[in-house]
Amino acid sequence: MMRLKSEEKCTWDLVSLGEVMLRLDPGDGRIATARTLQVWEGGGEYNVARGLRRCFGLRTSVVTALADNPIGRLIQDLIYQGGVDQSHVKWVTYDGIGRSVRNGLNFTERGFGLRAPLGCSDRGHTAISQLKPGDIDWDQIFGHEGTRWFHTGGIFSALSESTPRVADEAMQSAKRHDTFISYDLNYRESLWKTFGGQKRAVEVNRKLVSRVDALIGNEEDFTAALGFEVEGLDENLSALSTDNFGRMLERVLVEFPNLKIVATTLRNARSATRNDWGAVCYYDGKLYQATARQDVEIFDRIGGGDSFASGLIYGFLTGRGPQWAVECGAAHGALAMTTPGDTTMSTLAEVEKVMKGASVRVAR
Repeated sequence: MMRLKSEEKCTWDLVSLGEVMLRLDPGDGRIATARTLQVWEGGGEYNVARGLRRCFGLRTSVVTALADNPIGRLIQDLIYQGGVDQSHVKWVTYDGIGRSVRNGLNFTERGFGLRAPLGCSDRGHTAISQLKPGDIDWDQIFGHEGTRWFHTGGIFSALSESTPRVADEAMQSAKRHDTFISYDLNYRESLWKTFGGQKRAVEVNRKLVSRVDALIGNEEDFTAALGFEVEGLDENLSALSTDNFGRMLERVLVEFPNLKIVATTLRNARSATRNDWGAVCYYDGKLYQATARQDVEIFDRIGGGDSFASGLIYGFLTGRGPQWAVECGAAHGALAMTTPGDTTMSTLAEVEKVMKGASVRVAR
């Protein structure tokens, strides 16, 4: 059973640790032929904090680092719009050209039909990748201020040699102060390519997962980030959500008995713009499956998994129970993929409407 600190004793419902990048979006076009680009902020771990604040109204803060230049200040302005607290943002002096420190850029195509989404990151030597143990006062965040839930993941842990040690330091402090910890595997091959490859990813993630309470990912993440083979990834959605997840879960729980929650999104991509979408959650010895949605139309798939995580966490933070939590996460993730950008534009009322299977006729 999970035990959460009371909200009355905590400043934050959730604190996330991760990189916040500037996303440059060519809209319906392609990166290589773009003439205009729209900007958004985004980052796997940050997106969860933003979703919990913007859609669900909880108190969230982000621990990150930014180079102090106009790009960093643009990211700051975008974070302001999402309402996430910035008191734990570490600002790093900029050298004028980005030789020693810079802010990350993420160019992302949405894809369409047979053309898959495409991401091209420009994030070497970023401020957050240079974060080291001792740079953040975690006991201040988890102890003095008080935090109910801490969230980080495999993207942050892949940024450099030092970031896994920062995550480990944060988790140890969170444990000392009875803060619940979640970790999204979020495997990115491009990040690990020059950092030891998949072998190193498995080594790093296994060490960190041994410290967490809730583990989140998609079906491919468990294979690539933890080394668990999952059969039948090309089968239909119901097969993925029952047999394969169940077999994988048995192995995960044997090796990581510390886990109280294990949750995964289940996606069958019919095309870039039409996906089957679902989710399943393990909690307290039982499996809870969200309503499977067939042939969901996708506007921008980036951030769907992060919005699933924020909806799931909201359900547990508010004591709604595991079935409600996984339904909320699945509905929120589906809605997030109907709008542009990495982050949610939905309201709690809209999420609850989708959970109830309400009509999509015009509301006026």
